Parts: sequence; C-alpha cells; structure tokens
Amino acid sequence: MQLNAYIASPFGFSEAGRYFYYERLLPTIRGAGFLILDPWTLTDQSLMQSAIDTPEGLAQRERWRQVNTLIGSNNDSAIRKSSLVVAILDGTDVDSGTAAEIGNAAGQGKLIIGYRNDFRLTGDNIGSTVNMQVEYYIQKNGGSIARDLDSLGEKLHLAYAQLRENPT
Repeated sequence: MQLNAYIASPFGFSEAGRYFYYERLLPTIRGAGFLILDPWTLTDQSLMQSAIDTPEGLAQRERWRQVNTLIGSNNDSAIRKSSLVVAILDGTDVDSGTAAEIGNAAGQGKLIIGYRNDFRLTGDNIGSTVNMQVEYYIQKNGGSIARDLDSLGEKLHLAYAQLRENPT
C-alpha cells in the first residue's frame, strides 16, 4: 500500500526555498517511504505563466482568479488523497496558506507533522511553538512538530509505520 504525503509549504515562492524544499525536505519525506503530493507541481505551470503574461489590469486579475481557483482545488484534492500532511512552520508567523491547509487536513482527520527549524520565537505564549490554533490542529489527530530534519525523519518513519498498520 502506497502512503501519500501532502506538503503544505511556502517554500516554492523563492529560489532559496525551492532549493531546500527539493534538495533536503522532499528527500527526507521520501526516505520515510511516502509518495510526495507536491502542491508546487499539481497545477500546470503554463497556466500560471499565462496569468503572468496577461497584460496588467482587469484581464490579468480575472485570469489570476481563474488560476487561483484551480490551484486551490488541486491542492484540496491532493490533501484529500493524502495519508499525512507535512506542514512547514518557519517564519515570523506561519504562512497563511499553510495554516489553511493545516485546518483543512485536521478537519479531515489527517495526521499532520509540522516542521519548524526557525529559532525565532513566534508562539502566542510560552506554551506554544507557533500560533496556538495552528498548533492545536497539528496535535488534534496525533501530530507533532519537529525542530530539525533528523527529528522530522524520525517522526515520519514512525508515522509511516503507524499509518500502514492503521490506515485512515
């Protein structure tokens, strides 16, 4: 049985983020046995390029709305097909798209493992690592937050064994 992992992350927006995402993060997740559902590859890149290439103004706004709806739908579908969601929590605040994907996954009963390697303090209070509501949804279905790639790999291997034994 193949187990899918959806990756909720803002890393695709920048060159540095993409490098870490494809060279370090995804290999760690694959190494635990998961098939990657990569939101950065679910939508045909030519559709986004068509929105970028549309002349500025109302036509471009409408084209982006169409593409945005497709991206959101593709990502929602991938979360539904996933066995697990890996959520990137780095930054001064959790990326709003990532937070939405965490809430969506939690509502579907998905296991969520967060990854926060950022050492800056960002929790709502001393009892939280990140926004308390985001952290609640990660933990709601048995998930947790890893602070480095090694511990993320360990958590993913445990999750893989757990999900194979008790598929959702």
